[in-house]
Amino acid sequence: MLHGFRGGIHPDDKKSATEQKPIEVLAAPERIILPLNMHIGAPCQPLVAVGDTVKLGQKIADTQAPVSSPVHASVSGRVAAIESYPHPNGSKSPAILIDNDFQDTLHESVRPHGSAESLSGAEISSIIHEAGIVGLGGATFPTHVKISSGLSKVDTLIINGAECEPYITSDFRIMMEYPEEIIGGTRALMKVFSLQKAVIAIESNKLPAIARLRAILPRQDDSIRIVTLHTRYPQGAEKQLIRSVTGREVPPGELPAAVGCAVFSVATASAIHRAITTGMPLVRRVVTVSGSAVSNPKNLQVRIGTPLAALFDAAGGLREQPEKVLMGGPMMGVAQPDLTAPVIKATNALLAFGKKEQAVSAHPTCIRCGKCVSVCPMNLMPIYMYMYAQKNQLDECRKLNVADCIECGSCSYTCPGRLYLVQSFRTVKQQLAAAKK
Repeated sequence: MLHGFRGGIHPDDKKSATEQKPIEVLAAPERIILPLNMHIGAPCQPLVAVGDTVKLGQKIADTQAPVSSPVHASVSGRVAAIESYPHPNGSKSPAILIDNDFQDTLHESVRPHGSAESLSGAEISSIIHEAGIVGLGGATFPTHVKISSGLSKVDTLIINGAECEPYITSDFRIMMEYPEEIIGGTRALMKVFSLQKAVIAIESNKLPAIARLRAILPRQDDSIRIVTLHTRYPQGAEKQLIRSVTGREVPPGELPAAVGCAVFSVATASAIHRAITTGMPLVRRVVTVSGSAVSNPKNLQVRIGTPLAALFDAAGGLREQPEKVLMGGPMMGVAQPDLTAPVIKATNALLAFGKKEQAVSAHPTCIRCGKCVSVCPMNLMPIYMYMYAQKNQLDECRKLNVADCIECGSCSYTCPGRLYLVQSFRTVKQQLAAAKK
């Protein structure tokens, strides 16, 4: 039986522009830019120097920090520079720039490891670590760290195919075109956690993907169950997904392992399967390119490190000067001021919007309607959090559990006063984190 979660909204999903478009492979560019911080945790340190020749799949940056993930060359070629470069997070950060030789010469380390059945859980976890796999739903938490923190605690494995953000269809296309990889990655994670059962959870607006995955599962094998979720944003958020599938509530400040759950996206499961069966680390991902300002929206398989501008070029360019460009969806995406920044592991979508989507107010005003409270999926009080944030009363925000805000944007979406709610909460969370340090 499916359970609901409190709050949430029903925005127009806007997926029709790309959901029927198969994944196209975008040719690698002349120069690849690989930031050293494409994950949550400590940035990596270069393992190569300017002038070095590198091969496809070669590990070129790593660190011994406990929460981190290595970086691999997504092309073969020559290291042109190691320097500060625009990052999709809006800052400049150290990156390794590689001039592509267009040979795609494989590194010697890229070789098949066998199958999940032939490997131990510890071996699979090590492969995931060495492959640089992180959460590809956008969080970029190193997958091997999530695994290690959940060992002996997890009794329920959930593969997240909800993809509830409007416009984004990259996960949907992965489910349609690479279902075997998702099932393979799921079985690998079952082996890691020593589980006999797993759930793949998909929203009801993706019925073809549900049918596609069910079709390749043996009828007599019930170890992997496909669950159809109600379509409601933010259904794909970890805590809301756990509530919907299991009825369990993750306590404030706790991780899913605290209630015996582990959640991984379908894209992450697919990457795990490829790392095991081919030995190829995480050097590419599927990106949805869409939005009202895009001439020909597409789903593209892109080398990590490709400049964002190249994705718009591949989608026929922009039909008008965009008012806003986002990496990610319209609810939780990050604005992109510089299209020379590269695709990183977190890039599941690149959206460009024209003037008609600019629903902003020159004088945002709270009218005390309470809509933000009713839609908050985390049971928070956005109206008071915003009030205290505006007065810089950080301790009051902390008491209201602002750290539990998942920045889903439901409050901002429903606010008739057009308050900058999520931006305020994000700023407060950063200030509280800095004060704690």
